[in-house]
Amino acid sequence: MPRKTLLALFLLLGACVPAGVPVATHTPPVFTPVPTQTQPALESSSQLATVPPTSPAPTRPAGTKPASTQPSPQLATRSPLDWQKWPVIPAVTPASREIYARGQMLGNDPHAFIKIGDCETYSDWYLKDFDSENYTLGDDYAVLEEVIETFHGSYSRASLAAKSGFNAAAVLSPFWTDRKQCDASETPLGCELRIMQPAYALVSLGTNDVFDEKKFEVNLRAVLDTLIDQGVVPILSTKADNLEGDHAINQVIANLAAEYDLPLWNFWRAVQTLPDKGLQEDKSHLTWAPNRLDDALVLTRAWPQRNLGALLTLDALWRALE
Repeated sequence: MPRKTLLALFLLLGACVPAGVPVATHTPPVFTPVPTQTQPALESSSQLATVPPTSPAPTRPAGTKPASTQPSPQLATRSPLDWQKWPVIPAVTPASREIYARGQMLGNDPHAFIKIGDCETYSDWYLKDFDSENYTLGDDYAVLEEVIETFHGSYSRASLAAKSGFNAAAVLSPFWTDRKQCDASETPLGCELRIMQPAYALVSLGTNDVFDEKKFEVNLRAVLDTLIDQGVVPILSTKADNLEGDHAINQVIANLAAEYDLPLWNFWRAVQTLPDKGLQEDKSHLTWAPNRLDDALVLTRAWPQRNLGALLTLDALWRALE
């Protein structure tokens, strides 16, 4: 077996389990605040640009992208080559309006989203606290209580399309399907969509695809086409790490966001001013802190920044589309 294939298999099976780093546990590591410069807050959802609503979309042939009738204010003036300068929190796009409208005609739940990704999406540390009372928002983010209530149940759901070691190919392969909840012929993504019938999907893929960005693009396109065909708005996200060394994976994500006219949550940009750019010593996993979003020192860690960014992104799109 070629060395590159062996490395890829090792990454897929052993990803997200570096020595000494707990994964998806209910007992998080101790957070010891270290004074640093104050992290600027993410853009408020009230400051996000929106576009006028468009008419509901007609039925489209399977596998085709929605046709935008007007340019997106987020992407029309920004080249994908400049993705590092794109805002952290996206604005709604004409294509996402069309996808959402079609999904509502298909009966999708406007108050449900799914999570697609690897261990950093599968982890209990990603959004689960917001289906409990294990968080604080403070005055700055009190407005987010409404979006937390709106999507109650989605935050803590253990997505069948998010597992430790998953890459874009695994999401599309029946081999990785949970046979207890899914048909043998279903993919993890297809099964999760059938069960949840969501309006939105948080797509956080790429860390485990660093060995072949070309295959990543093919597989990510398939993920997007599957979501769009079922009227689910894909919310793409850049990744914090740069394991490939040249940001090729994030470039692919930005290219497809521009091509499909989809919202892109630029998480990479959100962590650039954090200590160690929000990464642990392995340069892959995120630094942890509890979801005390009213604590400036907590917001110097990547996990609360990620959860805050996800909430702000959902809030922006939900308010604009519903």
